[in-house]
Amino acid sequence: MQHTIRLTMAQAILRFLKNQYTERDGVEQKFFGGIWGIFGHGNIAGIGEALQENPDFRYYLVHNEQNAVHVAAAYAKMSNRLRAFVCTSSIGPGATNMLTGAAAATINHLPVLLLPGDIFARRNVAPVLQQLESPLSQDISVNDCFKPVSRYWDRINRADQIITALPEAMRVLTSPADTGAVTLALPQDAQTEAYDYPAALFEKRVWHIPRARPDAAALQRAAEWIRASRAPLLVAGGGVKYSDATDVLKTFVERTGIPVGETHAGKGALAYNHPLSLGAIGVTGTRAANLMAREADLVIGIGTRYSDFTTASKTAFQNPAVKFININVAEFDAYKHSALALVGDARETLEELGLEIGDWKTDAEYRARAEQLNKEWDAEVSRLYGIEHGPPISQGEVIGAINSVAGERDVVLNAAGSAPGDLHKLYRSRDPRSYHMEYGYSTMGYEIPGGMGTKLADPTREVFVIVGDGSYLMMPQEIVTAVREGIKLNIIIINNHGFQSIGGLSQSIGGDGFGTHYRYRDETTGQLSGELLPLDFAANARSLGAHVIEAKDLPSLQAALEESKRATKTTVVVVETDREERVPGYESWWDVPLAQVAEIKAVQDAAREYQEAKQKEKYFL
Repeated sequence: MQHTIRLTMAQAILRFLKNQYTERDGVEQKFFGGIWGIFGHGNIAGIGEALQENPDFRYYLVHNEQNAVHVAAAYAKMSNRLRAFVCTSSIGPGATNMLTGAAAATINHLPVLLLPGDIFARRNVAPVLQQLESPLSQDISVNDCFKPVSRYWDRINRADQIITALPEAMRVLTSPADTGAVTLALPQDAQTEAYDYPAALFEKRVWHIPRARPDAAALQRAAEWIRASRAPLLVAGGGVKYSDATDVLKTFVERTGIPVGETHAGKGALAYNHPLSLGAIGVTGTRAANLMAREADLVIGIGTRYSDFTTASKTAFQNPAVKFININVAEFDAYKHSALALVGDARETLEELGLEIGDWKTDAEYRARAEQLNKEWDAEVSRLYGIEHGPPISQGEVIGAINSVAGERDVVLNAAGSAPGDLHKLYRSRDPRSYHMEYGYSTMGYEIPGGMGTKLADPTREVFVIVGDGSYLMMPQEIVTAVREGIKLNIIIINNHGFQSIGGLSQSIGGDGFGTHYRYRDETTGQLSGELLPLDFAANARSLGAHVIEAKDLPSLQAALEESKRATKTTVVVVETDREERVPGYESWWDVPLAQVAEIKAVQDAAREYQEAKQKEKYFL
């Protein structure tokens, strides 16, 4: 007779989660680092009670459920997707607060397990507090909103359903190709119901993370394409890091002489000072990478999904004969751009491709050109670091100051605004994990909770969180959590009096930065064009428990950053920048459609330029 253990559904879920492990290349580790959330009537008596009985499964209190998911996603990203966190919420707004985080995790292929409370499985007391009623069905709640932003979704209406649901959830969470947000909606009454669970459900389970190999025939064909190319280019995406392929990439590059451009997720895959590193590619790319992309006759994408920022809205690759080889563990991404698809693990595929190529390499002239462009770009970065603007200083100077203080293994982290583009171009990454950018969803407010997840994943590194004033005002509250938990962060608030990125975009399309400044309303015009708002970010951060330093110029910023790095508690450095002193764009374009009919002449002029630029967009068939 099968041995059983009588537990509530919530107790059984936690007991199962505590015994899940991952293993890759012989290295085994616990998969879940604990659970983040906020309690309400939808989870306090179920998951909340179970957590009290399981103090070895650590509970972290956040101050917005969205932030819980951001912490979890950053933790998974820094852990190469081999570890994860759980996030719990009550029903109603607690659950829907997690939607943005779930979308970001799924878009970025990062595993997070969401356990939102749900309405009653037994319906006799409906409608319960915070229930969304539908005249079409009684089996619907706000948690159905998670379906399009989850890789796996289930509603657990009976206690015994977790016996089959939990292994399925783990299958998706640990899948290199299909991972993302996994949502198990838990009706509040079902969480508390008891059931005699088979004891085998709670035994230690190790999920082996495979390294898939590509098709042999496709590999041979790819080698033929490479040997026939004259101007090949590698595009390194996040998959290079997740598969621990950075050393193999370096060896491949040095053997073949093929230069590398990097996506946001792939930045740091090759050190900035490697002679064949062209740096960032695409809309926020370097002159070096974008010039060579324009002429490439063969593009080898590794672990990239080819977002519009990477392809410059399909204008980056202009060689009429260009072909694509895509190395990706996800078949969906491997076939993009009508590519020769090498569906497999990046590390293993690169190694096997190198063997197939043999001693082939690019010609000396092509390699020399890439190395020269690398040197020219490095000189441009130095120029922008030392521009000696203001005060207020330029954002490029802020990045230079951070780069000079951060150690080789320290992490710079960002997500939204103008800083991602400037960091992608200018930050000199020397370690594969030193650049952490959430740019799949570019979520304003990700920065501080993302910094916490990154620090928890690797406490040996200093984490420099760069956050613009716009993002900061959306989600500053997790400073409280960082202070309470002793998670030391270096937070740099860049005050440019509004939304610098969208302000610049507005100007580029013929606008004047409409709606992007933090100003009083001018009662004579009715517009937000009055005096600047007197916002005191230092006072706000100080009130949340952080140590705060204000910097006025470059020397004081340098000193503040050094003091912050020495500090043992979360420190916030506030610095004002000149929003009009922007880092230029380099040989790239982004498709932002303009009004086809407008009274503003500048918009009319920009629209004509837009139609001309749009002609460069290509279909890759």
